Amino acid sequence: MAFTDQSTRVRDGEELDASLIDPYLKAHIPGLTGLPRISQFPGGASNLTYLLEYPEQEFVLRRPPFGHKAKSAHDMGREFRILNQLREGFPYCPKAYVHCTDESVIGAEFYVMERVKGIILRSDLPPELGFDAARTEALCKSFIDRLVELHRVDYNACGLADLGKPQGYVARQIRGWSERYEKALTPDAPQWQAVKDWLNDKMPADHPTSSIVHNDYRFDNVILDPENPMQIIGVLDWELTTLGDPLMDLGNSLAYWIEADDPAPVQLMRRQPS
Repeated sequence: MAFTDQSTRVRDGEELDASLIDPYLKAHIPGLTGLPRISQFPGGASNLTYLLEYPEQEFVLRRPPFGHKAKSAHDMGREFRILNQLREGFPYCPKAYVHCTDESVIGAEFYVMERVKGIILRSDLPPELGFDAARTEALCKSFIDRLVELHRVDYNACGLADLGKPQGYVARQIRGWSERYEKALTPDAPQWQAVKDWLNDKMPADHPTSSIVHNDYRFDNVILDPENPMQIIGVLDWELTTLGDPLMDLGNSLAYWIEADDPAPVQLMRRQPS
């Protein structure tokens, strides 16, 4: 099935020199031969994502965008650590191979992980999958089951207890997003004080059980088995992952769920089948 994410020509100004990356990878990943063929995945607004194809294996390389950037917003080491330490308790993380802090190699810090080949859903279910209502419901339940599985991971056992501060998580989210909205206000922007007040009034107490939260769990961040599309075999984009309230993670995922009776402007924002 040809529904896997397809890489394309590297965008101008974002080139990756194979002659520079190749010696580094061969020094850290045994058994590679030849030079990698490099292409780029078009998605990913936060970090740049490349496909490196060797005869023996395919890899994905992630690096920060070019130009001025806040290091905390593009922490390659943090992503690598999450993948590396979470994988034992949550096997849907791609295997991370190497994290390079030497910016002289390609001009920036980066890490390399395995490429997990499979189906990534976008706004609509491909008709070729032949999903009827029952199979679609089963897929959605599998999607939520994997999120529950993530929330059950013992982050202390994974060595990720310092990944975030669960206490006060919801309050920080409301405060942080309120501040971002207010800093971005333009004269014609809708006022949102009533929304902010409602959120603060309805804010729940800290959840009694904190968990790892993915923070961007949606269908186009999961990979389905091409041989059995009912099964999730990979979860991507861990850059926002922290410790917090698992119900906030669920709520964030459900925000992408568009219902048939939602207003037309909401329907136009649909990014996944639902």
